[in-house]
Amino acid sequence: MSETILNKVANSVLVNFDLESYIPKGSRTFIDISQWLEQGFLLREKPFREALITHDWKKYSRHHIALGCSTGAILPAWASLLVTSYLQPVAKIIVLGSLVELERQIFREMITELDLTPFEGKPIMIKGCSDATIPKDAYILLVQRLQSVAKSLFYGEACSSVPLWKVKK
Repeated sequence: MSETILNKVANSVLVNFDLESYIPKGSRTFIDISQWLEQGFLLREKPFREALITHDWKKYSRHHIALGCSTGAILPAWASLLVTSYLQPVAKIIVLGSLVELERQIFREMITELDLTPFEGKPIMIKGCSDATIPKDAYILLVQRLQSVAKSLFYGEACSSVPLWKVKK
């Protein structure tokens, strides 16, 4: 007696959402403002401006930029704004903070701009296992966005999932 084995997961209407496959491409770069400060701590306006003018900004073309100061120097607000004015024409995104904060912002923008049409009225499995370092709050924002259009949400893998939410009838 030969029975056909059915793959119920493959035949289900469940939509798998792998956040890893949506990771925006591009280099992530931390730019340390202390490189343009005297001894890494003292901002003298004229030398600071001259250093920015002569810096090769083109090398950051299409980069995602985290802008900060590793020495903890107390800087006037305009210092990071001035650096940003040079980066804006070449960089994809610029944030004030660490590479971790940069990644959070990159995911925030990507999820906010995500076309939800393919997920309308469908049960969605948000993939739980990932080799990539995806910020935890990206999953929180993703659930908020998907919950507005999905029929139901699960987290994990098809073989072992946790139900998160379902439309109440």
